[in-house]
This record gives sequence, structure tokens and C-alpha cells, in this order.
Amino acid sequence: MHKFQRFGALLALPAMVALFVLAAPVPALGAAGDEKAPRVNLNTATAEDLTSLPGIGPSYAKRIVDYREKNGPFKRVEDLLNVQGIGEKTLEKIRDRVTLSSGK
Repeated sequence: MHKFQRFGALLALPAMVALFVLAAPVPALGAAGDEKAPRVNLNTATAEDLTSLPGIGPSYAKRIVDYREKNGPFKRVEDLLNVQGIGEKTLEKIRDRVTLSSGK
């Protein structure tokens, strides 16, 4: 009987550790997770960099770069609406993930 008590005590410790691990709060993916994601600079980003943004695939990324090369650096994030295919919904998805600088 003594062996069973010692065996039970050995099992209790890992079980308690597992409970603590499972009960620990998990950070929510969403607004808090997005804050830590690196921002993409619209005026210096490559097409590949731009594809990391939600809703921006290779063709939209190329359009953004082409627009920037033709018209100069973006002055406001809202200027993305001037890029063919970028609408309000896409802009709202990426607004908090982009930044601007002179690009020089």
C-alpha cells in the first residue's frame, strides 16, 4: 500500500502543473496582437512587404508601388483610396498596420 501512496503523490504534481498551465489566460488574437505586428511604411515598402498586409496580394501591392512611383510619396494613409481596387473596406483592414514617412 505504501508504494501506491508514493506513486499517487508523484502523479499529483504533474497533474497540478497541467491544471495551472491550462488555466492560464491566453492572449486574445485581435487588437492587442495587431499592435505588436510591425507596421509597413507605405513610402518605402517593397511589393513583397506590402503583401504582408491583410487583403493585399501581389497585384494590389504592385499597384501601390506603381502609384507611389508615378505620384510620389503618400501624404496620408487615405491616399491609398486613389489606388485602383483599394476601397474603404481594405483601407480599414490595414489602416492600423501601415505608417508613412518621406521615403528618402
